[in-house]
Amino acid sequence: MGIKLHGLAMSTNTSRVMVCLHEKDVDFELVSVNVFASEHKLPPFLSKNPFGLIPALEDDGLTLFESRAITAYLAEKYKETGPDLIRKSDPKEAALVRVWAEVESQSYDPAVSPIIFEYLVSPFQHKEPNQSVIDASLEKLKNVLDVYEARLSETKNLAGNFFSLADLNHITSTHYFMKTPCAYMINDRPHVKAWWDDISSRPSFQKFADALTFGQN
Repeated sequence: MGIKLHGLAMSTNTSRVMVCLHEKDVDFELVSVNVFASEHKLPPFLSKNPFGLIPALEDDGLTLFESRAITAYLAEKYKETGPDLIRKSDPKEAALVRVWAEVESQSYDPAVSPIIFEYLVSPFQHKEPNQSVIDASLEKLKNVLDVYEARLSETKNLAGNFFSLADLNHITSTHYFMKTPCAYMINDRPHVKAWWDDISSRPSFQKFADALTFGQN
């Protein structure tokens, strides 16, 4: 039984898993969940994720939800395939991967996600972007990116001079963030910008982008 990923390619959480699968060159089936028709709130999907959020992954009798937990599982299961995303053989490097992966989930994503929503999702709901939400998120993001700029002035990637899960988990949300008027927050920080240019040039990201374009046709 092959891997099935239930979700939408345009979802940052679903595509985070897709990029990880591409990094590991693992075949999978993307099973579309029509969130616009609330399929994720119906019993068939709730049996995979009781919280009713995409994505969910099925792999040989195992069902997982929470995109970052899924990428960690894939990085461990396929640690001998593709890049070493967790650096388990080196406890210090592995610890730094976990630290910066936590920073992404606890500090970076909560700052960028509201901005993405206001600029890219609200228009589809026939709403104007809420500037107060954007401003509050930008203030949080400024502090995060200042830390990133200092860190990336010392190392090529967040956990060290190697690509890891800490970097990968940023890719899809940053992709959408760079489509907002706030992209200058990254463009104006040379080390952050160089890091983004590097991680977004990876073949795994291009495969995701191709899948997204295909899905929109």
